[in-house]
Amino acid sequence: MNAEDQTPEMPETEAQAAAIDPREAEIVSLKEEVAASKDRLLRLAAEMENLRKRTDREKAEATLYAATNFARDLLSVADNLGRALQALPQEERDGAGEVEKNLIIGVEATERDLLNIFQRHGIKRILTVGQKFDPNYHQAIYEVPTSEKPPGIVMQEMQAGYAVGDRCLRPAMVGVSKAEG
Repeated sequence: MNAEDQTPEMPETEAQAAAIDPREAEIVSLKEEVAASKDRLLRLAAEMENLRKRTDREKAEATLYAATNFARDLLSVADNLGRALQALPQEERDGAGEVEKNLIIGVEATERDLLNIFQRHGIKRILTVGQKFDPNYHQAIYEVPTSEKPPGIVMQEMQAGYAVGDRCLRPAMVGVSKAEG
């Protein structure tokens, strides 16, 4: 038998396709369509879940940062209450009359309430003294020559700084160490 006498064999997949009746071909086609639709549905569900999470995160951030300008304006009130209390030495407080003591107690209570409200709304005082200088949260007002600390460490705080979440409302005004010499 020579090569010309042989009939070429059909590839197995074509042979299988020819052997499948039209109904079976339609079933295979529908199964593929169902699989593709299921895949699209799963992708859409994942996309919707991601959208929900992103919306929740943006809503939480908007709530946290919504009152930023109002909070920034209230910082001067906190500063003034603190200054009022610092202006009166302990000896003067001890020798104060009944009316003055009640006034001092009222100012202390007001300051405490304001700071508690800040805390409830995620507004916190920035740590300064002893911390490494961070230009995102600290504003250097002056340098302190010293051999006690390495350069770049906050030595003194002139005005408190505050942050809401991880955003700076107002940087702390500080004195920073520098090498003597």
